[in-house]
Amino acid sequence: MRIEFLDQTLRDGQQSLWGMRMQARHALPACEALDRTGFRVIDLTGSHHFEVLVRHCREDPWAMMDALVAAMPRTTLRSGMRANAAISFRTTPDALMDLWMRQLNRHGARSFWIYDVLFDIPRTARLARVAKEFGSEVAGAIMFTLSPVHTDAYYAEKARALAAIAEVDTLLLYDTAGVLEKERLSTLLPAIVAEARGKPIEFHANNLMGQSAKAYLDALPLGVSILHTASRPMANGPSVPSTECIAANLGHLGLSHGLDLSLLPPVAAHFEAVGKACGFRVNASAEYDLFSVTHQLPGGMYGTLRAQLAQHGMEDRMADVLAEVATVRRELGWPGMATPFSQLVGIQAVLNLTSGERWSIIPEEVIAYAAGHYGAPVAPIDPDVLDRIMADPKAKTLAPPEQPDLEELYRRHGTRDDDELFLRALVPQADIDRMRAAGPLVTTLPLASSAEAEQVLRLMQTLSGRHFRWVSESLSVELAR
Repeated sequence: MRIEFLDQTLRDGQQSLWGMRMQARHALPACEALDRTGFRVIDLTGSHHFEVLVRHCREDPWAMMDALVAAMPRTTLRSGMRANAAISFRTTPDALMDLWMRQLNRHGARSFWIYDVLFDIPRTARLARVAKEFGSEVAGAIMFTLSPVHTDAYYAEKARALAAIAEVDTLLLYDTAGVLEKERLSTLLPAIVAEARGKPIEFHANNLMGQSAKAYLDALPLGVSILHTASRPMANGPSVPSTECIAANLGHLGLSHGLDLSLLPPVAAHFEAVGKACGFRVNASAEYDLFSVTHQLPGGMYGTLRAQLAQHGMEDRMADVLAEVATVRRELGWPGMATPFSQLVGIQAVLNLTSGERWSIIPEEVIAYAAGHYGAPVAPIDPDVLDRIMADPKAKTLAPPEQPDLEELYRRHGTRDDDELFLRALVPQADIDRMRAAGPLVTTLPLASSAEAEQVLRLMQTLSGRHFRWVSESLSVELAR
């Protein structure tokens, strides 16, 4: 049996560990090695990464994407999107979503995972058709969560609907909280495979409970053939299992793969050195914690929430927040814990704890959820909570999502440049202006000292050819400063 790997170093790894702060100069020196390793697909970016690059890193995300695509010509590159929204936690007009899909293809992505936590199948199908205009691969995502209403039968029905979309090539089982273990997999995966129409099954599990590597191995005899992993420094904890760990275990099981394992150490050395130099988290781990089953906060959201609490001197309240997350989730009808609902539930939990009275402050996005703007909740919202939400004055003025066409969007935002339109529609103009003022894309490594630059150069000397020459030249610039 041959197992394929999908690399998450540059997308989920950096999202979960680096807060989406990975810039072109952090990734470029490792790209050729990643490209030659033999991954089926390399996941590259998503809409919230674009937002962070513009607003916090002052980096043009389109320029970053172009640079990374040019550096990895051998491998199919992936981007992800929520079926009804781009950067905003609110819904995005269909015309802008279609444009986002087309622009990602025009900039070189040729694989996409499309998801909606409430499974908006028509929107998923429409975006899949747009992707096929460019011949791109599409993975239909099954966002897994534990709750009384998320049964095997529920997921089998969603698998059937996704597999029935002709343009969907694979089904992606996505476990954001890393709660899947052998007992549940043994019933869930056969139910999904039975409805998959023979389409390959991908598996992505964030390793928050320290059990996702074992879940990957348990899933293989049940029909999974594509595993999502990351370079070891960018793996584990809130990220996915490491490529090194899973490849070694496949060897013990006598299963084959197409990876060149000699290229894994220099990539790991690069990201460990850069992460440490920049103050980013690397080499994460997680101890088994049953509390994760209660709150099911996903990897990226967990790290972000912890950092935000620390900024406000509330890091000692993390356990209280997580307990309130579990309560709010139940009251809101058990939404799946992935974007946007993990954020909505998490923010509401913090407000409930800090405002002095639960549900006294309610964000517009929570009201929009209760009003059905995201789709029908999986289970009924608690009646008392629903009454409080809909009694909020904002509920009386909250308009349903509008659907302007592309011509109207061009008019509103004053541009017919599609790259620029996407940014103007979803990021404040002041942030775009600051990004432009920061100048062109920077491609040299942002290392703090000559010693760190020399360390990375020594670690990368196992590589050869164009890649090593590129690294040597860019590090020489750093050493000369």
